[in-house]
This record gives sequence, structure tokens and C-alpha cells, in this order.
Amino acid sequence: MEAMPSYSSFTSEFKVRPDDIDMFNHVHNSTYFDYVLAARYEQMETCYKMPMEDFLKMGLGWVVRSAFVDYKRPLGLGDTFTVETGIETINSKGCRVKFEIRISKTGKVACEGWFDYVMINIANGKSVKVSEEMILKYSI
Repeated sequence: MEAMPSYSSFTSEFKVRPDDIDMFNHVHNSTYFDYVLAARYEQMETCYKMPMEDFLKMGLGWVVRSAFVDYKRPLGLGDTFTVETGIETINSKGCRVKFEIRISKTGKVACEGWFDYVMINIANGKSVKVSEEMILKYSI
């Protein structure tokens, strides 16, 4: 049996802002998606050295096909937290990015999960193959 490749994970740090808070006085569930996307955007540039702008110049974009989030405990106003992300799998059809959001003060997991991304041609919205060069660039 062939072993699954192992990919690097990277961490970004953020702080909960007032506009992230919902009527229950904690971060709204949909905002966690924004945190993961912000971390990926930053990490694409700083860690993979292939920022989203490079894809856009080629007329390509990454879109979410499906996502899963397992919420463990809430984040509150002023909390600092880390978002650790890493590619779990990548191939010519897209990639799965796993993530974990951890509360800095306690070290406990706020939520974890994954996103499945597909690459599209922005002009027509149809999926396109991920090139070998892109796979190599993101396989660190």
C-alpha cells in the first residue's frame, strides 16, 4: 500500500473584532469560514509563494465545492486565535484543505474541519485541471 504524501501546515494569528460578534455575544458560525479564507489568502502569498493574484492573472480562481466544520467552543470579542491550515490532498481536480482554529489564551480548539476547493476558469465558471506546476508549488 502506497503511503499518503504529507504536506506542510501553516499558522496565522487573528483577533476577534466587534463586527464578528452575533446576537449570542460570540463569533457567528459563518465568520469562522472567513477566518480560514483569510488565513489561506495570507499563506498562499507568504508560505507557498503563489498568491491568489497569480491565479487571477491567469484567469483562474479557487472556489469552495464543499466544507465541513466541527464547532467545539466559541470565540468571544477580543479573543486572539490561530488558524492552522494545510493541504490534506491535492490533484488535478482540486484540493482539500484541513484547518484548526485554536484560542490563544487557552490553547483549546474552537473548531476544526476542511474545505474542498476546485479550480475554475473565471471567464466561464467551469472547472479546469490543476497543473503539475501548481501541484508541486503547493506540495511543500
